[in-house]
Amino acid sequence: MPEHVPERGVAAQPGVVPGIRRAAGTMFAALYGELVPHAWRDPGSELDAYSLFYHRSIAMGWLDDTSAGGGIEDRMRRAPGLWGMNDAGWSHPLAAAGAGLISWFQVGASAVADDRPLPVQPFLRCAVDATARAGTPHLSTVQVLLPVQGLDPASRPPYAPVPAIQTVPWFTECDPAARTSVKVNINSGRDPVIGAVAQRLVDHLGRLDQHAFACGSHEVAGQDAVVPPPLHDRSWNGPCLHGVALRGELAEWSCDAVGWLAEAVADCTARLGIRLPLLLTVTRSRDGMITTPAPEASRYSR
Repeated sequence: MPEHVPERGVAAQPGVVPGIRRAAGTMFAALYGELVPHAWRDPGSELDAYSLFYHRSIAMGWLDDTSAGGGIEDRMRRAPGLWGMNDAGWSHPLAAAGAGLISWFQVGASAVADDRPLPVQPFLRCAVDATARAGTPHLSTVQVLLPVQGLDPASRPPYAPVPAIQTVPWFTECDPAARTSVKVNINSGRDPVIGAVAQRLVDHLGRLDQHAFACGSHEVAGQDAVVPPPLHDRSWNGPCLHGVALRGELAEWSCDAVGWLAEAVADCTARLGIRLPLLLTVTRSRDGMITTPAPEASRYSR
């Protein structure tokens, strides 16, 4: 399987979707747990993970198709968006044995607006929606590659130094009983930089005016502390040699909450001077797993 296949068959440079717009870099998501297939769905359906994600991206207005073929006038008439398609699948040859990979998705994130976070919340929402068309996912772990190098902390306006803070009110209506213990691994691959800023990162997260994630403790973590991503090492500075593990609570166990945390971590680490992709792995610590409802549901429940 090719490492990067933007628009299926169009050549690409690692981490970049070809086109006329600037890109932040590659975003990759892997969902782990168990997928219970829908009894009514035809196992031979031609709508694979790529197709489902692609069409969901278009429906939500999130797909940037300005990089598709055609002349410059054709591309200018197409809609800009949050990401350009790259690849997706239900299985992957690089998936760790026994890890329980359900699905994976890879996109080229568009340049991020000064007062907006990396679009991890919509990215994960689209990934779960696409997965839920094939079956009912019971998620135990969500893994995301964050193109931190595509963020410019100096461009952030004074009212939004960490833009994810603007969306914290979404979690104010969560049932207090929905708070979920999680383990969060933030890995910088071959570069030990994440360990050097671990305490400062925890301090930054603690100073944010938010209740979406509460960090209880942290420790430096090595290669054995995280499931290897189904992603070529050369795509992100892997393997997972250097990391930090945070233990804390999310407002709820949902891809919305995981996406919010990923967005906040991306900006906080960028503000600390990190300029390389980071792999974020969030694992539910409590017994049992959550069932994610079908895409028509307005929110993902416990």
